[in-house]
Amino acid sequence: MSDPFLLDTCAALWVVDNKIKQTTSDALTEAYHAGRHTYLSPITAWEIGLLASRGKFTSPYSPSRWLQHILGQPFVKLAELPAQVLLDSSFLPGTPPRDPADRIIAATAREYGYTVVTRDRALLDYAAAGHLRALEC
Repeated sequence: MSDPFLLDTCAALWVVDNKIKQTTSDALTEAYHAGRHTYLSPITAWEIGLLASRGKFTSPYSPSRWLQHILGQPFVKLAELPAQVLLDSSFLPGTPPRDPADRIIAATAREYGYTVVTRDRALLDYAAAGHLRALEC
């Protein structure tokens, strides 16, 4: 894959915890060595905060430290999230995911040509329908 990657929140959690598939890890490493960044959506910070506020954030890091940790990786950059992408997330073609964060991730990937790294079935199904590119992790 030659497109930059965009980590879904679940993928970002697994990257930090070293729980992604070896093939996905290899693809991320190959992208980094080829000079392509892997991106993290700002919406992931919101999702991490929600998980923590509900007692479902299981990282040994605090949410703030977790965010600093992943953004401190040399291959990860924060994706842009302009208002137009947020608006576009409301008008995605086909049958997009119902989850607002997944819709924003899908709209971001479509806008910037990213391949979404995820285990989220709704995003994988949306990719299978031809509306974005995805790599299962």
